[in-house]
Amino acid sequence: MTQADRPIVLSCGEPGGIGPELAAKAWGALRDTCPFVWLGDMRHLPEGTPFQKISNLAQAREVAAKALPVWQIDFAGGIETGSADPRNAAGVITAIETGVQLVQSGAASAICTAPIHKKALKDGAGFAFPGHTEFLAHLAGRDRVVMMLASPELRVVPATIHIALKDVPAALTPEVLLETLDITANGLRQQFGIAHPRIAVAGLNPHSGEGGAMGQEELLWINDLIQSYQRPDLTVTGPYPADTLFHAAARRSYDAAICMYHDQALIPIKTLDFDRGVNVTLGLPFVRTSPDHGTAFDIAGQGIANPSSLIEALKLAQQMGLSGAPNT
Repeated sequence: MTQADRPIVLSCGEPGGIGPELAAKAWGALRDTCPFVWLGDMRHLPEGTPFQKISNLAQAREVAAKALPVWQIDFAGGIETGSADPRNAAGVITAIETGVQLVQSGAASAICTAPIHKKALKDGAGFAFPGHTEFLAHLAGRDRVVMMLASPELRVVPATIHIALKDVPAALTPEVLLETLDITANGLRQQFGIAHPRIAVAGLNPHSGEGGAMGQEELLWINDLIQSYQRPDLTVTGPYPADTLFHAAARRSYDAAICMYHDQALIPIKTLDFDRGVNVTLGLPFVRTSPDHGTAFDIAGQGIANPSSLIEALKLAQQMGLSGAPNT
């Protein structure tokens, strides 16, 4: 198969959440343009979903025209829509592992992952990772990856993620920021097809420290690091005050913004394009995307979950898979 013929694999995520119904909706929207294979237990799909089990990904494009292609993974638990059954934890993990194996073997072009419920995985299978991203890095043998949130309006990368705000200044070291710049620049080139990336860096402190009046980190090392990080095929600018970095004119000046902590990155993208934001993991040796939402137990099984983020995640995975070689 050529790269264009290889399908995306979609791991099922937590079967008691909205993942299965969103997979069915996404198939309905994308079956002619973006074929994908669902990795999970067919019993968890919404009643009435047209599906067909396959054992070879080469069948996916033909099957997708009339039914959702399913790579069957037998789960131990039952159907518990709206809650997590720890008995299904091993199946959820197997779906992720299978997807990684298929994309690393070259049979699939990319992996898209539906949301998981980390407590259920820990309770049912001793899952030892903080989340999807860390588990995927482990499976790929990578020590450091970064999270990008992407939409048609904006791409942002937080240098630090799920830590308390008071811990950010200590966690944000020159080494962390350099690694984030390296991985982001390589990802923009190799997976987004941007030959000369433009990266804007936000300051850590209000007004980027305002000459030291509101914080010293910019003066002590951030300014110098950015000035020294210049390459012939890359433009890095900043640090910019975060409150002026995300208006329309500013966004036209860069391809991605690196932010210093979680909310500094996620508030602007979720404000600009809440339903279409996609989680992208950069630094893996393959393409991985995910919708930017959780399991949504409160609305699972009601048929009202919005598939927009999953649809965008699948479309972006297809685009990234065709843009060039994966990160190495």
